[in-house]
Amino acid sequence: MMSQRGAATLGGVTSHVPVLLSSSSVFPERTAAAFQLAAAHGYDGLEVMVWTDQVSQDAGALRGLSEHYGVPVLSVHAPCLLVTQRVWSSDPWERLRRAAVLAETLEAPTVVVHPPFTWQRDYARGFADGLARVASEFGGLRFAVENMFPVRMAGRQFVPYVPGWDPTQAGYASYTLDLSHCAASHTDALAMADRMGDGLAHVHLGDGTGEGRDEHLVPGRGNQPCAELLRSLAGRGFTGSVAVEVTTRGAKSRQVREADLAEALAFARQHLNTPSPVDA
Repeated sequence: MMSQRGAATLGGVTSHVPVLLSSSSVFPERTAAAFQLAAAHGYDGLEVMVWTDQVSQDAGALRGLSEHYGVPVLSVHAPCLLVTQRVWSSDPWERLRRAAVLAETLEAPTVVVHPPFTWQRDYARGFADGLARVASEFGGLRFAVENMFPVRMAGRQFVPYVPGWDPTQAGYASYTLDLSHCAASHTDALAMADRMGDGLAHVHLGDGTGEGRDEHLVPGRGNQPCAELLRSLAGRGFTGSVAVEVTTRGAKSRQVREADLAEALAFARQHLNTPSPVDA
């Protein structure tokens, strides 16, 4: 299911890549507000971040909001964050399966998942094979493993993920490319996309300055190649979606939050509809 809003035309070039609003982008407002803001600003759909907000976990509530606002859910982010380790279950496989059921029920083609944390030893030990098994159970879904980043604390750096923060080193069928995470890990986002190859299924659009932390800035406000990456997607044969995942928790008002989300959407649409020199 894809909104016709995703087929915008600029300069004779047509993009069919839907631009989604991640519900995490409206925090501390809740999931229902994400539907409202996505509809108000013309996003093509929503990525639901499953977290402690009960609405984000409830297929019936999400379907009702989707129908009310005319905004489809096109991606589900499984509860992989530190603060969501008890959502649904303490078992990470159960959380992943529940996220898959939610996505399947809502007809969302993509489930975003993080690599295992180092302390999730059993989950990490069989992650690649287990992910492949879950994917085979839900044949219509792509389980897109997201690139992460090292954590820096008190002048030291450690990697809290197994086998590491870069999922291309392990190799999976599908990936999510997060540009803010590329900034935090001091990684070339275009090179990361190259390594992901045909497995690139989803993009988290946010910017960063490379200061060693996960910033999720509005695209264009950092130093990441956000525009170049978006322009390159057509030449990569990309068939997934782009989700705006930015931090607006510091917004001083709803008006400022809305302005940030509108700016991010305009940036995405502009550059998705501008061919790269390779594609021109």
